Amino acid sequence: MLSFDEPKRYLLLNKPANVVSTRHDPQGRATVMELVPQPLRRYVYPVGRLDMDAEGLLLLTNDGELAHALTHPSFEIPKTYLATVRGQVNAEKLQALLDGLELEDGFAAADAAEIVELPGDSTLLRLTLHEGRKREIKRLCEAIGHRVIALKRVSLGPLELGGLQPGEYRELAAEEVARLCAATGLDKVEDDRK
Repeated sequence: MLSFDEPKRYLLLNKPANVVSTRHDPQGRATVMELVPQPLRRYVYPVGRLDMDAEGLLLLTNDGELAHALTHPSFEIPKTYLATVRGQVNAEKLQALLDGLELEDGFAAADAAEIVELPGDSTLLRLTLHEGRKREIKRLCEAIGHRVIALKRVSLGPLELGGLQPGEYRELAAEEVARLCAATGLDKVEDDRK
């Protein structure tokens, strides 16, 4: 029986690699739902997605209005990633990410891009986007000639991953929910967990 009085739940999860961002997987792969306790699973669903091999910040909630605002490109919520790519990225290629590139599904550009470090024959990039198209970071990096070998989302709007280890989760504080709502322009904030 569907109840419209279900309490709102907001979980921040550090999704590990090799876990799919879905409630159920017909192929039998591990899902993010297996990382939260059984009693919470009926309340929440993943907001957006991270590729199976990617890790990092994933929000789970039953707040449909907020979930829509966080994932729809018109709200322009920034998402920041650390991407380790093969080879050394130079300033010209970094600028190409900012200027934008034509991908098979249209023009795409990073809102912000910086080289964090150059370990060995790879580059650690910090990239911020607001669209979240399928495999967008990987496709942008491939377009400048660098394959992504590791990808981690570290922020979603005002939310930061922080020190959560892969597979760990925590409930958001009321202030964090308020900041998310403010970032999306949703003016009503209800904390049903009291």
